[in-house]
Amino acid sequence: MDKVLNDCNQSLSSEELVEKHTILVKRIAHHLLARLPPNILVDDLIQAGMLGLLEAAKNFNSTKGASFETFAGIRIRGSMLDDIRKGDWTPRSVHKNSRAITQAISSVENEMNSDAKDSDIAKRLGIELPQYHKMLNEVNIGKLVGIEDLGISEDVIATPDFKSTNTPYDELVHGCFQKALAKAIVSLPEREAIVLSLYYDEDLSLREIGQALNVSESRVSQIHSQAKSKLKIKLSSWQQELA
Repeated sequence: MDKVLNDCNQSLSSEELVEKHTILVKRIAHHLLARLPPNILVDDLIQAGMLGLLEAAKNFNSTKGASFETFAGIRIRGSMLDDIRKGDWTPRSVHKNSRAITQAISSVENEMNSDAKDSDIAKRLGIELPQYHKMLNEVNIGKLVGIEDLGISEDVIATPDFKSTNTPYDELVHGCFQKALAKAIVSLPEREAIVLSLYYDEDLSLREIGQALNVSESRVSQIHSQAKSKLKIKLSSWQQELA
């Protein structure tokens, strides 16, 4: 069935592919919007996504084994995220706080040789716990939330089928990263690991995760932000090996 669909898509012109899959751009835009800061407009996402769809229609090759919808979906979402990153609205103070939190977590965990708790991190930062939670919320909504926020190149985590020059080394690096990431997530406190799993694997929004865990959306945002900072530390040695 996939081969039949691929052959059908390949026989269509670029213009016909774009016209047929415009609804895909709108679907991805509305899905992504639920995971982004409130100042992002769906019309801007759709405009950027259409550029991704045009690129996908021009470069699609059915011999790679993937359906056009799968191929285009990756290009569309990537185009939307690239467009938002170009207009980074995050205040410098938020970037500064993000670095401070990461450094505090690293310092606490090195000293205690165990997972850093919220109270330990707040104490290291010299602030009260509510203020630390506020910082976490600001950091989380000030970023596009994705694995790339860990500092990993998108080329490394890209699906191999869509890499133009996929080599055995590329596949090895991709596999090593996935194993290192899985190991790092498992080592996190249970609630942090669950939040990351529901967010990335199950594709739930922060609000939906909050409902599942019976906590507020704000608390989920705090847990998610802290978990990402911890993952960045845990994967730092792996990133240095790639440099």
